[in-house]
Amino acid sequence: MKKFDKERALLAVAGPVIALVAAILLTSVVLLASGKSPFEPYRLMLEQASFSDVQVLILNQASMYYIAALAVAVGFRMNLFNIGVDGQYRLAAMMTAVVGAHVALPSFLQIPMLLLVGALTGAFWAGIAGVLKVTRGVSEVVATIMLNAIATSVIGYLTLRDVWGVQVGNNMTTGIMKDSGWVPGIDLGADVGEIYGLVFLAVLLGVAYWIVLNRTRFGFDLRATGASETAAAASGVDAKKMVLTAMLISGAVAGLSGLPLLLGDAHTYSLSFPTGLGFTGITIALLGRNNPVGIAFAALLIAFLDKASPALDYATPVAYEKEIATIMQGLIVFAVVISYEAVRQWGLRRQQRQVGLELAAAAAQNTEKKEVAAR
Repeated sequence: MKKFDKERALLAVAGPVIALVAAILLTSVVLLASGKSPFEPYRLMLEQASFSDVQVLILNQASMYYIAALAVAVGFRMNLFNIGVDGQYRLAAMMTAVVGAHVALPSFLQIPMLLLVGALTGAFWAGIAGVLKVTRGVSEVVATIMLNAIATSVIGYLTLRDVWGVQVGNNMTTGIMKDSGWVPGIDLGADVGEIYGLVFLAVLLGVAYWIVLNRTRFGFDLRATGASETAAAASGVDAKKMVLTAMLISGAVAGLSGLPLLLGDAHTYSLSFPTGLGFTGITIALLGRNNPVGIAFAALLIAFLDKASPALDYATPVAYEKEIATIMQGLIVFAVVISYEAVRQWGLRRQQRQVGLELAAAAAQNTEKKEVAAR
């Protein structure tokens, strides 16, 4: 059993803590500059978090954020930047909704089928970027950004009334999915709301992510390739195969991130389906340092900012813009990058000092031994 390294644990916690504190301080400066109280918005949002219905909204939103962040984290562990999670998630949700509206199987078959459709669609869309990278050397950042735009156009076409679209009022939808594909949740009453049933899927994915990366040969190869493709190749790992596999897995997880909402509440894909989930997942993966537990806390934090901030619009006697929460999220991204680099540099200096002390101690010990032998 490895000895617990307190300083290493401190380094792991220092980055996100510094980032969060810095984001709060910078947001407070923005509030002061606009002539508003730098403390009242936080009190109002924390007050909202005490209400059961807001807690349910936070948990439901966090489950989607968590899955999207895991998709990003898989790429990060492989040193890949899958910025296309948003397009993969939206296209997968749309295709799942279409299949769910046109195919009716018993629930025990329908729900797994819909989950599989979502995962395969996301994997296919991410796989395009993976193939381009391993065969033509195209940056996954550029490819996935372009694929996000293409996904938007594909969704727009497939939801036309002449294809699979169904117009409901002024909104284009894919039609209501068959009841057998609805995933029941935990109903806490009309005044509180319902926890999505697929919240538990997010938990299972987090556990699977940790086990695969830390307890399997595949996870070791993936992390080794991300650290150094040359070193991994020297040990017999096919780097190109690992890149493509990582992109496929990342896309498959991304394809599942919209399903808690789709199968648990919306039951159709429409123009009002949430966007930007993949980009928020990048923030959460960074803040959580690609660790499943850290990502969980980060997802809850960002979901809290999303769901508690609307109360700022109705504050009395002075109303606050709910965009304060958006500003804070943006500042968290900057603070995360800066604080993690500062902590990394501090850690390197600490290691260098430690190595220097150990070498000095060893040299002194050798000198002492030589003096004793000479006597």
